[in-house]
Amino acid sequence: MPLVDTHAHLDQEEFDVDRDAAIERAVRAGVEAIVAVGTTAVSSEVVVDLACRHRGVFAAVGIQPNYAAQAEPGDWERVVTLIDRPKVVGLGETGLDRHWDYSPFDVQQDYFDRHLRLSQDHDLPFIVHTRDSDADVLAMLREAHRRGPLRGVMHSFTGTAETAAEFLELGLYISFAGMVTFKKSDALREVAAKIPDNRILVETDSPYLAPHPKRGQRNEPANVVHTAACLAEVRGVSLTEFSLQTTVNARALFRFGATSY
Repeated sequence: MPLVDTHAHLDQEEFDVDRDAAIERAVRAGVEAIVAVGTTAVSSEVVVDLACRHRGVFAAVGIQPNYAAQAEPGDWERVVTLIDRPKVVGLGETGLDRHWDYSPFDVQQDYFDRHLRLSQDHDLPFIVHTRDSDADVLAMLREAHRRGPLRGVMHSFTGTAETAAEFLELGLYISFAGMVTFKKSDALREVAAKIPDNRILVETDSPYLAPHPKRGQRNEPANVVHTAACLAEVRGVSLTEFSLQTTVNARALFRFGATSY
């Protein structure tokens, strides 16, 4: 029963005490690959190094919107130089965020545009963060789509069915994290039930938002099985079938092959 955790922040300090053990627990849980996602230039360099040390770990590099204002001169260039490193399979996370007032919105838009153009120039998928910004994200994605095809994923999706349909029409994947398992997430589960089989992904976004029954604990990649089980149930398929489908989808988007630890 292979699974892929398509979004985890393995570089963060919450994993400093047991990073290798957390990766091993994921292996035992059936997770064949983890995409470790950068948020800053330094974070991106760390996840690339992690990917080089762990066979089943891959890296996405970028500057997350809430960190965009903190980027130093040369940080973007540091990210760009990483895209040719071994096991770098994506860009991000990028996107827009109107919830937290950490970065001026025009700065966020500038960095989002940089990621999208880099993605199109190098045919690398991008990973989108959006919070209270779906309309703004859609506007920029539509503009990018006019330049050419898009390869990317809406990470930790919590939007409506209508919004999901617009992202799907642009060619994107939709990924669900632990929130879909929460007791009050009936509406989100209804959305997840209708995502096409070949466009759905699963993630942890660890160390954040652990799924039921681990809610309240630090999240980690092994917990992706709980989110997958919830999604399989609402979609009316077996966990094995759902796991295989989402693994095929992850391999197609990020272009890594079957991984064996």
